[in-house]
Amino acid sequence: MASYGNLGKFYINGEWVAPSGGASLLDVINPATEESVAQVALGTREDAEKAIAAARAAFPAFSAWTVAERLALLVRIRDVYKTRMDDIAEAITLEMGAPDGFSLSDQAGSGLAHIEATITALEEFEFEEKRGTTLIVHEAIGVAGLITPWNWPLNQIASKVAPAIAAGCTMVLKPSEIAPLSGIVFAEVMHDAGVPAGVFNLVNGDGPGVGQVLSSHPEIDVVSFTGSTRAGVLVAKSAADTVKRVAQELGGKSPNIILADADLEAAVTSGVEGCFGNSGQSCDAPTRMLVPRDRHDEALEIAKRAAERFVTGDPRDPATNLGPVISQVQYDKIQGLIASGIQDGAILVTGGRDRPEGLDRGYYIKPTVFGGVTPEMRIAQEEIFGPVLAIMPYDTEEDAVRIGNDTVYGLAAYVQSGKIEHARAIARRMRAGQVHINYPEADMFAPFGGYKQSGNGREYADWGMRDYLETKALVGHG
Repeated sequence: MASYGNLGKFYINGEWVAPSGGASLLDVINPATEESVAQVALGTREDAEKAIAAARAAFPAFSAWTVAERLALLVRIRDVYKTRMDDIAEAITLEMGAPDGFSLSDQAGSGLAHIEATITALEEFEFEEKRGTTLIVHEAIGVAGLITPWNWPLNQIASKVAPAIAAGCTMVLKPSEIAPLSGIVFAEVMHDAGVPAGVFNLVNGDGPGVGQVLSSHPEIDVVSFTGSTRAGVLVAKSAADTVKRVAQELGGKSPNIILADADLEAAVTSGVEGCFGNSGQSCDAPTRMLVPRDRHDEALEIAKRAAERFVTGDPRDPATNLGPVISQVQYDKIQGLIASGIQDGAILVTGGRDRPEGLDRGYYIKPTVFGGVTPEMRIAQEEIFGPVLAIMPYDTEEDAVRIGNDTVYGLAAYVQSGKIEHARAIARRMRAGQVHINYPEADMFAPFGGYKQSGNGREYADWGMRDYLETKALVGHG
């Protein structure tokens, strides 16, 4: 676990410092117990501006580092991160209720994977290229403001910080105030890896207190935000006055089109597992399952069996594979959407509004599957962010594509087929940044980001580095 002495402090200019006057304390609630496990300070404008000033002062020297020097730094960060994997996983289980094994392998593991992918990308990246007599140079954009969410805390921290380091940027990170503990451990990793003072800074806080400062401040050159579409709109508006670059990864309502030539048993079972992973709290989760109408009832039976195999309970219990959702606010929102599905006439296949048996405290949701869902229902349009799957029948592939694209979001889509070319033909028609075919393994080198109201920009490996680089043309010769 992070050093308890650092919980009420911020990491600015290479040191753990006390908040400025006026900072308040916020309880970090363990969603499995509804009890406070720690308190963190909420930063103010003064705290954010100190961190921004430190990052600005460090930028000229750090941006002049060679690629080899930045590579060596990333390797040190990776090596120290590996030694803190258990601490990171422990923090994530405490702050967001993820089951122990999942916290280590998937949550903490994804952060490590992003650092390693960025190292590989940096080894291969061309920062200069010749076009005729013109030299094209890619150079660090400046100071980055990084705002990360609670649902995949280290995944999103690492997928922003590592590419920013690789590009030669300095930065200020604001982790989610709901799940800040793992971010504090990460700051300890950065310190122990020897990141120069001012290159990486961390200030905890909420959106109005710190996020607003980062997005609007004239000394921040790029703001990278992951979170809800509603908050992303506020970030973009706040950034507009200083005409800074804004990269956003926002909400999703991803369709999962199961084609007629797919293995229905396998496709539906894996689709349920994909939807319910991380307690349904993934922006790219396959939350709308589209199945041929003549196999709809069969799909419901398969989904019911798959959902009821999930074990909801104490994240410390090795048998648990579905923990609580993050907060009372999320719990209430999900319960309201489950109620709307019932009221709108969807078939409640399994789950529902009752608490899971034997769980009287903690923000636990029964694994829930709806069938007969139609596009106009709220559960087909709104991001639920919980273990709730909507199964929707379709008549033709044209119909499936239309329903799949009938959303304001466009982060991810999924296609299942017995033939890869068949799947790719449908995938090409999906208005989404990533289309997953036949449930592939995660690819940390694939660009990640969305169409429409799912955001702009792309993250991961070299794609992530581009958000932190400016392009300069050196025109002329002789």
